[in-house]
Amino acid sequence: MKLYGYFRSSATYRVRIALGLKGIAWESVLVDLRAPVSAQHAPGFRAVNPHGLIPVLVDGEQVLTQSLAIIEYLEETQPQPPLLPRLPAQRAAVRALALAVACDIHPLNNLRVLDYLRAELEADQGAVQHWYAHWIAQGFAALERDARRLGDGRHMYGSSVTLADVCIVPQMANARRFGCDLAPYPTLCAVCAHLESLPPFARAAPAAQPDAASA
Repeated sequence: MKLYGYFRSSATYRVRIALGLKGIAWESVLVDLRAPVSAQHAPGFRAVNPHGLIPVLVDGEQVLTQSLAIIEYLEETQPQPPLLPRLPAQRAAVRALALAVACDIHPLNNLRVLDYLRAELEADQGAVQHWYAHWIAQGFAALERDARRLGDGRHMYGSSVTLADVCIVPQMANARRFGCDLAPYPTLCAVCAHLESLPPFARAAPAAQPDAASA
């Protein structure tokens, strides 16, 4: 398998975690999102993914995009260890937690959104930081309550690693990088501290990636 991604991309981070949890070997293909390289816009990459977004997973002849679709593909083709519970209602609950990150928080704070704020709306760094922190606070406040209700203090749901955990760790890493106040979310912080101590999560961390050295 080949994984097209970038070390700071939280969507790519999710897929790296899932691959590690499943024990699947992969080859990393760097797509440097930073200007002036902006490799996501290069014709060669657009031929792989016309949307110009990462991650992209290539498995033989299959070219897969969108991090959660990729992880569901891995779940269906490599079912052990499972990232979704067995019962339909429980699976829906885990997916809802994951989607709260992937659909409600992350898209508003994605690189292309922040770049648009700076370039097109002429927002200064303080305004961009305020935007980022606002959406983190909105999302994390609800997820904090969910984690207290549904998890065991070390996992977002239940007492084992699920898709919800795969999504929260990269989002928490981004929030720390942007200097967000995380004191109001002790449960989320405890969950992420536990998860980040696990080898598949630690190996997937941005700082552990080969392209991190050039940052």
